[in-house]
Amino acid sequence: MSKKAPPKKEEPKAEEPKVEEKKEEVKPQKAEKKREKKKRQEKGVHAMYKVEGEKVTRLRPTCERCGPGYFMGDHKDRYTCGHCGFTRYKTH
Repeated sequence: MSKKAPPKKEEPKAEEPKVEEKKEEVKPQKAEKKREKKKRQEKGVHAMYKVEGEKVTRLRPTCERCGPGYFMGDHKDRYTCGHCGFTRYKTH
């Protein structure tokens, strides 16, 4: 068996005193921008129907492939079905 030499001990070095410099961070003032908040659409089932008296109407179209019961998502320029991916573009 070979014996390993014990690790050499390092002598402590003379440490220089640390001088901490205080730097004051100056943050540039940002111009305040006023943004108009977008009006959020209502979520849930009550957003898909409109009730007028005793008459109920659907606000969104149903999917042509999946049939009634599958409403299409209303986007900026199209309607899409979340179930099958069918897309119908809006006409202006």
